[in-house]
Order: sequence, then C-alpha cells, then structure tokens
Amino acid sequence: MYERLKQQMIDAALEMLKYRLISLSGGNVSVRTEDGTFLVTPSAIRYERMRSEDIVLVDSDGAILEGDKNPSSDMLALLYIFEHKPEINALIHTHQPYATAAGLIADRLPACLTTIIDTVHTHVPVAPFTISSDIGMGRAAVEYCGRANAVILSNHGVVGFGRDLDEALETVVYLEEGAKTYMAAKAAKRKIKLLTDVQIRSEDADRGNYGQ
Repeated sequence: MYERLKQQMIDAALEMLKYRLISLSGGNVSVRTEDGTFLVTPSAIRYERMRSEDIVLVDSDGAILEGDKNPSSDMLALLYIFEHKPEINALIHTHQPYATAAGLIADRLPACLTTIIDTVHTHVPVAPFTISSDIGMGRAAVEYCGRANAVILSNHGVVGFGRDLDEALETVVYLEEGAKTYMAAKAAKRKIKLLTDVQIRSEDADRGNYGQ
C-alpha cells in the first residue's frame, strides 16, 4: 500500500543525506495519507539501505497498521504536529548543523535572506530543548512555530513542514543554505543587514511569476 509515496519518502531522505542535513539514520520523514493514516520512516535504519516495505503505516494513535519495523522513535511527536497542524501533510526532521548552530546562539534565525522567506515565510523560531524521542518535541514545535514553515529545536535539529514532501524538503534545504550564510556573516563580527517587516512581507507575497 502507498508504494509510490513510500519511495518518494526514501528519495527525500536520500536528498537529506545529499545536502548534509543528517548523517547515517538520523532524522525522519513522515507523511499524512489521503485516508488520514500516516507513513513514518523506521527507527535506526540507514536510508541507503531502506526499502519501501521498511516504512511503517500507523493510525493517529500510533498503532501499526502495516509494516514489521519499529517506526521512528519520534513518532508520537510527529503525530502531535500533524494533529495540531491540519494544513500540512509532510514533515521532515533533520539534524542540520548550521540551522541548529543558529539555535544555540539566538531565539530565532532572522528572515534575512530571500531563500528563507520564500520557504519558511518569516523568522525561524527556536523552540526550547526537549529530550529526543518524546512527545514534548512535537508540543514545543507546535507552540513555537507560529506561521513559520519550520522550527529549530534547541540543541537538537529542525522540523520542516509542507503541504507535500517537495515543499517540506525545499524548506529544510533552503533553511540550511540561509543559516550557513547567516552564520558566516556572524563570524565576520560586523553588523548584519537585516530586513524590515515590510520587506519580508513584500518578498513573501505571491507575485505569480515563479514556477511552472
């Protein structure tokens, strides 16, 4: 069941590796299906070795409906986010180094670059630390994300949201690119040119001239 979607999840996870957002089996990918169930990548299986049958189908309570592997240890946190953000259908959780580093020195990553604004839509909030593999991660993500399409988990990583997998993947990839640029500017120890709220809203406005 959902074989094409499962392969898309594996492809997204391999892209996470390609862009160095994770290492080995870190992070996870999850998707809300059309019938209200959820597909979640399995726990502690490296993505290069992952097969579609390894991905686990669960219900909204986390009960396994299909699959013989243990789902991601973050499953309850992921389901909490899906429950409280009905507008999203895909989640990507990473341990991307530059965005995570930004979360160690500030309470938000400013929306200071077009790539951040175009994908996250606003400043990227930093949620307080919660232990991994705990529903608290999901609660913190929901509480702090606001209208942002991603949230930095302090001392941990990032959760990116999307209406579909492509949007969630673009969010975390461009967030990392933006965070890398921001951290490089911080290292120069010079005043950073930030954008005003008006400039951010203007950049975020749909001008109808991007995409096919």
